[in-house]
Amino acid sequence: MGQSSSIPGSTHRPSPTNPTHHHHHRTTTPRSETYYYSMADPDDNQCGNIGTVDDYISELPDECLASIFHFLSSGDRKNASLVSKRWLKIEGQSRHRLSLNAQSELLVQIPSLFSRFDAVTKLALRCDRRSVSLDDDALTLISLRCKNLTRLKLRACRELTDAGMAAFARNCKNLKKFSCGSCAFGVKGMNAVLDHCASLEELSVKRLRGVNDAVEAPVGPGLAASSLRTICLKELYNGPSFGPLIVGAKNLKTLKLLRCLGDWDKVLEDIGRRKNCLVEVHLERLQVTDAGLMAVSDFPDLEILHLVKTPECTNAGIVCVAEHCKLLRKLHIDGWRTNRIGNEGLISIGKHCGNLQELVLIGVNLTAVSLESVATNCQRLERLALCGSETIGDAEISCVASKCVALKKLCIKGCPVTDQGIEAFAWGCPNLVKIKVKKCRGVTSDLADWLKVRRGSLMVNLDVCEVEADGLDASASDGGAQEDGVEFPPMVMSQVSGAIGGASAAVDIPSSSNWRPSIFRSRLGLFGGRSLVACTFRRWSNGGSGSNDSS
Repeated sequence: MGQSSSIPGSTHRPSPTNPTHHHHHRTTTPRSETYYYSMADPDDNQCGNIGTVDDYISELPDECLASIFHFLSSGDRKNASLVSKRWLKIEGQSRHRLSLNAQSELLVQIPSLFSRFDAVTKLALRCDRRSVSLDDDALTLISLRCKNLTRLKLRACRELTDAGMAAFARNCKNLKKFSCGSCAFGVKGMNAVLDHCASLEELSVKRLRGVNDAVEAPVGPGLAASSLRTICLKELYNGPSFGPLIVGAKNLKTLKLLRCLGDWDKVLEDIGRRKNCLVEVHLERLQVTDAGLMAVSDFPDLEILHLVKTPECTNAGIVCVAEHCKLLRKLHIDGWRTNRIGNEGLISIGKHCGNLQELVLIGVNLTAVSLESVATNCQRLERLALCGSETIGDAEISCVASKCVALKKLCIKGCPVTDQGIEAFAWGCPNLVKIKVKKCRGVTSDLADWLKVRRGSLMVNLDVCEVEADGLDASASDGGAQEDGVEFPPMVMSQVSGAIGGASAAVDIPSSSNWRPSIFRSRLGLFGGRSLVACTFRRWSNGGSGSNDSS
């Protein structure tokens, strides 16, 4: 029995009169040829004849192969690189993203790695918390091999010092995005990056141990201040030390301050005193008061505001923001059930923020009065989440159903709502496409089936069996969407063991380190907890509002 043809349906056989008919009229070097046996009947006396098929793959230009490799997954790229020496070379030269296990053993493999991957512009270096990370010498050698690097992510590289970061910054001046987490270098290393990388656009810093209460030197602004568009600071001992950088970044569009110790009112006030173009602000679990919110109200271009678990903020601050930030499109408030933000603040939001498209309220006790103000005046409201409120009942939900004409997605969680309130959506909210109801004890499972019958196109997600948790936490930063918003897009995880002497130089390691000192845990005790609501609602927002967000 013969082998099957590599081209179905073609059974070329040599002509009796011209056995070499495959090669006549050729004036150039013949293509590579693949031989095959005909799939003829075993009784056929010609079943042993051999034919040839032209190998067009070998004639593809290097650029075409490189383009094809970009559509393959990391594993498929690795397998494809083993086909031939040519494919191995092209795959290495066309790879722009690389993620490496940043252990100390990487130092001896750097020359071989970056001889093959010589076009890398986006690099992630991650180390396991139980391992010794690469040091200054390794990072300096990488910077000499990758002078065109535009993105760098460092995770748990605890052996890096200020000197290593300074050497890296001097060699990689084209850096545009820098993210570091659980590293040990300090203010000098950070300032070196800001002073030499004049094109830096995005900066994300998380748990940087070298920036603490004992360090009084400020961070920034540096040459990068004029180019920075996004700054994200997470879980820092002395977050306000970055104040000069934030205030000096005159073109800053997005500012995210999450679980950072220190008094932030002064930093926000300093930003408000100068001309700024901030569009998005996240304040989560910070020491910020109404004075800080009043400073935020001086951001005339503000469109997105997340205010999560800031217990010193009250209605007065919300009213000030509503009266001055007329372009506000997205507002997330987690009141932490402190009852300091309520009807007064939301009535002002409804009165002044007519462009509001997304509203998330968690642990905020409202009544139909404030919800009616929002529903009546915010005619563009498309996404609404009401979670963990003791005062949102059937009357408030019926108000939403009758007034929110443009509403497309609704989430209700942990509220004293019954079937009677949810039934209103059988007729109300004509543009509603999805409703999610969770942990509402008064809502029964029969309602979902009835609602689907009444509105066949409506997607109903009803969970009446879920046991109520101790509390509702909608920390905006706990979901992956927030962290990918600042840090690099998912890196292509490459394993190059087959290419470099069997040494596994790239492994898939989680992007965040579990290192967290006991002192830090005690000082940030109120920062514990994970998101139960925001991640789902954020998926709705990201998936369904592309056109609106681009405006």
